[in-house]
Amino acid sequence: TDRSYRAQILILTYPLVGNYGIPSLNDYDEHGIPRHFEWNEGISVSGLVVGEVCDFPSHWQQAMTLSKWMENQGVPGISDIDTRALTKKIRENGSMLGRIVHSPPSPNFCYKFLDPNTRNLVAECSVKTIRTYNSSGSPRICAVDCGLKLNQIRCFITRGARVDLVPWNHDLNPMEYDGLFISNGPGDPIMCTETVVQIRKVLNKSNKPIFGICLGHQLLSTAINCKTYKMKYGNRGHNIPCIHHGTGRCFMTSQNHGYAVDVNTLLPDWEPLFTNANDKSNEGIVHK
Repeated sequence: TDRSYRAQILILTYPLVGNYGIPSLNDYDEHGIPRHFEWNEGISVSGLVVGEVCDFPSHWQQAMTLSKWMENQGVPGISDIDTRALTKKIRENGSMLGRIVHSPPSPNFCYKFLDPNTRNLVAECSVKTIRTYNSSGSPRICAVDCGLKLNQIRCFITRGARVDLVPWNHDLNPMEYDGLFISNGPGDPIMCTETVVQIRKVLNKSNKPIFGICLGHQLLSTAINCKTYKMKYGNRGHNIPCIHHGTGRCFMTSQNHGYAVDVNTLLPDWEPLFTNANDKSNEGIVHK
């Protein structure tokens, strides 16, 4: 349900998938946020590839099987695939376009592969109207929805903050918030020109703090005229080490991004904040 996976086929290498089942879709916390999912509107991936799918899950909270949930959402999946061999192919060749088919392709049939990164995936999945959480809270956070995870809202409101979730191209007014948060999301940051224009506007007219995560970090960097590039593989998964500049401390992080910021294009009054210890790609910037 993470919208950063929009228009992607997700491959899971764990041998057995779905053995816990899917919990209730109608279980909400005190703020009206679903307890078990990263967004309100169901599955975000375009397809799922697994080695073995469990048709008889066992968990006290399970309400349906993974297969039934995907069927209800109209999302295709395929099992009995050697997912580790498939992952090795992707590791050797980089992220690639793909599709799930019912049978081996005919040698005389030409499949067309459409690159989802040529679409504005953020505009497709962002909220259309403002949503407010914890309306009496403080400070007031304006969260630009580029594909935000619900747990990010939960992290804010458990610390007492009010969160106004606004569309990706919302006309930002610094008088209406205490801090600006730019969320994660899918696709190429170059596609979000309207968001970049709004970020650049508030950078020029306000000193209020701005925090971007994942795609939001890339959009903030683009707003200060940094360049971004598509990574061969992307950084995806848990336990990815990042080095904090200034202290040298290593943080273990979870990540899911296919684009990165070119730190060689940083302006003099900005500097790297985090660097990936594995591939040396940039994972954060900060104003001096």
